[in-house]
Amino acid sequence: MLHGWIVLDKPLGLGSTTCVSALKRILRQASEPKTKIGHGGTLDPLASGVLPIALGEATKLAGRMLDATKVYDFTIKFGEQTDTLDAEGAVIATSDVRPAGDQIEAVLPRFTGPFEQVPPAYSALKIDGKAAYARARAGEEVEMRPRSVTIQSLSIRHPSEGWGPCRPEAEILENMDASLRWHDEKMEEITLSATVSKGTYIRSLARDIAHALGTVGHVSYLRRTRAGPFGLEQAVSLDFLEETAKARALTRTVLPLTAALDDIPALPVTPDQAQLLRHGQRLAGFPATPGLQLAMLGETPVALVEATADGLKVVRGFNL
Repeated sequence: MLHGWIVLDKPLGLGSTTCVSALKRILRQASEPKTKIGHGGTLDPLASGVLPIALGEATKLAGRMLDATKVYDFTIKFGEQTDTLDAEGAVIATSDVRPAGDQIEAVLPRFTGPFEQVPPAYSALKIDGKAAYARARAGEEVEMRPRSVTIQSLSIRHPSEGWGPCRPEAEILENMDASLRWHDEKMEEITLSATVSKGTYIRSLARDIAHALGTVGHVSYLRRTRAGPFGLEQAVSLDFLEETAKARALTRTVLPLTAALDDIPALPVTPDQAQLLRHGQRLAGFPATPGLQLAMLGETPVALVEATADGLKVVRGFNL
């Protein structure tokens, strides 16, 4: 049985649950044993990018992945606000105001750090046990409560990005001229990059930035470029997974369970200690640096443990 992570580059148009179902089908085609599967953070059908999918014992870490920091590239299209705050919804407000590049740069610091954000009405958040989007689609007036989020960084994907020493001088000068004009030009849209905490809605962020600029807007493009330790450089497409499944090489695309724990220090244990931890028992008097540790028997993960003055307490045990 496979235990680890497949980092999917989720395509547009598919929901996260649909992608999990597609991967189950691919595993069956590859004649892999029936494997427990879960994803580490929902992506809307209109979003693409990094979707970590946990296999086997790695599903025990899916909750940590949901809490992980995420990075997104997204485009705000100015002039129209939709009910869903993305390109799928109906237009509910318009504006002729278009911000200049320097105005956009000036407003972004307002949206970095911790602040209160009102989630979209079209979201999966529950209101009295029913998803907000279901109530909104039924025509109900949905009042969303603000929630605390943190934007760690927020920057413009600048026109001059990607300049390199090997590019022709004429091309560099042309881009420099475009960059200078950009600050004064009225923008129909802008692409930003944001590093955000759990629970942050990019669609709400786009709405609020547009309002701060005296206009309205919606998200016309959204791509997740990182989820916790996983980035686009590790991501593979569903088509690629299908091809590797046909070639009976699917295991090559699976990252180890420990790939999601690269920020957790390893703690070597003996076979006897590993046996106790696998049974959920506390190890008293175990000398270890306080905090979360990954107990390892050689190269095999045994358990995620919390080290305290009283010893080691099992947080998540792995049956490997």
